[in-house]
Amino acid sequence: MELSHVNKKGEANMVDISEKSTVHREAVAAGSIFMKPATLELLKNNQLKKGDVLSVARIAGISGAKKTFDLIPLCHNIPINKVDVQFQVAGDRVDIQAKAVCDAKTGIEMEALTAVSIAALTIYDMCKAVDKEMVISDIKLLEKRKDEN
Repeated sequence: MELSHVNKKGEANMVDISEKSTVHREAVAAGSIFMKPATLELLKNNQLKKGDVLSVARIAGISGAKKTFDLIPLCHNIPINKVDVQFQVAGDRVDIQAKAVCDAKTGIEMEALTAVSIAALTIYDMCKAVDKEMVISDIKLLEKRKDEN
């Protein structure tokens, strides 16, 4: 298997997308942050001192997606049409899902994954005063689509 981000000398290399066509692309990523039941109750009831955790995490996830090319060295700066970050509080965790959409020459999956990661880190930051045992887990790409019409 040949890696696209490594040149013939084995050096890190940004992929040349000059010859690619612009197409509509969508990606969905997900992840979870596990926490103590008491922390989850505080989060659900908006009783954490730092404020509305999920609203702040949503904005952070969107902002993170928009800065993916700054965070991951070989990612292209692509025009993002939409980033949507959603949360589901379930049992002992908050499940996070992000959908990112673009019309570009290269994919949007890194932006969706970054949105989930930054949202999870924001939840961690806002809850860490009451729970230092939280675990961010299972960040993964669920779906990647491109419409080549």
